[in-house]
Amino acid sequence: MNYSEAMEEGTLWGMLTSIDLFGCDPEIIDSEEEVRRFAIELCDLIDMKRYGDCQVYRFGSGDKEGLSFLQLIETSLISGHLSNDLKSAYIDCFSCKYYDPEVVADFAKAFFHAGKALLTVTPRHSRP
Repeated sequence: MNYSEAMEEGTLWGMLTSIDLFGCDPEIIDSEEEVRRFAIELCDLIDMKRYGDCQVYRFGSGDKEGLSFLQLIETSLISGHLSNDLKSAYIDCFSCKYYDPEVVADFAKAFFHAGKALLTVTPRHSRP
């Protein structure tokens, strides 16, 4: 499926890109400043207009403890949770404006110095 064409035609309302990152740099995934910088730079890279500041929170316990973030964008949101214990990051980018999912995955993998990335793209339909 060509997501760009489908969104332009109106057969798709948007898309969700989910990236699971493994072997991340523990200092980066545990830094609120770096996570905020990630959200800002990703939005710039894929031409998304940020709506407000990136929100970052630390919570959870055990392998679930870590930072979570939310960056609203005019066409939806970018969010994620980072696990210190597992050295992993789980990033979601949802928008009704087209962007290249591979660009998001490549940027996230490089930014967090991940050893491996798994990419899943889910189309969001405008009608049944």
